[in-house]
Amino acid sequence: MPDRERGGSGRAGDAGRGPASGGSELWRGRHETPEERADRRWGELVQEIRVAQTGVQILFGFLLTVVFAPRFTELSDMDRGIYITTVVLGAAATGALIGPVSFHRIVSGRRIKPQTVVWASRLTFLGLLLLLATMVSALFLVLRVASHDSFVPWLVTAVALWYLVCWYVLPLWARHRYTTRD
Repeated sequence: MPDRERGGSGRAGDAGRGPASGGSELWRGRHETPEERADRRWGELVQEIRVAQTGVQILFGFLLTVVFAPRFTELSDMDRGIYITTVVLGAAATGALIGPVSFHRIVSGRRIKPQTVVWASRLTFLGLLLLLATMVSALFLVLRVASHDSFVPWLVTAVALWYLVCWYVLPLWARHRYTTRD
């Protein structure tokens, strides 16, 4: 396959060259083997997972301590149900976000890194969805306990929409806007 079709000439500085930067065409992608691409994607994914894992583990750890607080016994059955749902969502998010590490460790050395990256990416995406649900559920519980006002569901909905915009809508818009189907 010619270098242009793979996405570049392999020389540093070629990426992004197009008519505006003095090049004759727009270079896309990188000059890398499938194994190099899998290694790069794995490294990027691990960095993303580190951010998400830290957040979910702190939230989950906090949630686990709530049941031992003296005021927990005063919660209504509804609030306890929300709490249990939140803890289960947090546990599921933690499992999905730690899953890629275990997956990689178990299949390491089997020469299936491209497939490992795909599965790890899927687990990470699922973990982010579960983290979103955990955060919304935790926020709902905290605001219900802090204020029994009718605005709580509206406020939680607004925050959930904000998460959706930041985590999914903007990236999907950028993906659609700045990539082409060649």
